[in-house]
Amino acid sequence: MIEIKNLHHHYPDGTYALRGIDLTISKGELFLICGPNGSGKTTLLRIIAGLIRPSKGYININGFSPDSMIFRRMVGVIFQDPDAQIIGETVREDISFGPENMGLKKREIEERVDRAIARMGLKGLEEKPCYLLSGGEKRRLAIAGVMAMNPEVLLFDEPFSHLDYPGISELLKYLIQLHKEGHTILITTHDIEKIITHVDRIAVLKDGEIKASGPPEEDLLKALPSFGVRPPCYIILKGRKISWLD
Repeated sequence: MIEIKNLHHHYPDGTYALRGIDLTISKGELFLICGPNGSGKTTLLRIIAGLIRPSKGYININGFSPDSMIFRRMVGVIFQDPDAQIIGETVREDISFGPENMGLKKREIEERVDRAIARMGLKGLEEKPCYLLSGGEKRRLAIAGVMAMNPEVLLFDEPFSHLDYPGISELLKYLIQLHKEGHTILITTHDIEKIITHVDRIAVLKDGEIKASGPPEEDLLKALPSFGVRPPCYIILKGRKISWLD
């Protein structure tokens, strides 16, 4: 579904963020991109989202390039800080913003908003001011706003940051449900133990390069410290795979 070939990106000051990235991600995969801070994870995610152009290389989703409006409508991104993408005064107003800007009819907008509210567990909060929401509720609101635009691909940048244990567990349940519904999901994080038992494949990014990739099997996970990534707890527990939902 997503093809990335020989992708490079450098910033105006000459700093290289990505060097020769090659990735193929299949439809319906839950794909983890991990790496230490400054490894290029967020830059790669923003390129996949079509928010910035690579300096060199090729990317398409279902054969469409980032210049295509179809490409942009296929992808939804949830940023690390949900406050950065919450713009409505109330929950309902915020979720309505995307569909309204797509030029949809009022009835379809209402149906999409109601569906997103139900799916993300926000019923009863429709008229609540966004600034009064908890951290977990804001994260779910950010996802609901993206879901109302009906994208096929969901991109999450450090989705578990600044959440307590109940918030992480709550968000994880919704991520797993979205995966079961057939969405292609990419998650970037340096703290992988919260999601590792549920992913299909991993790519390890360091210094702007993919250092390793494949299924989350023991040999790959044991090598993570050499790339600056802490291995998940279940490696320490003699192979027992512990989910944060257990």
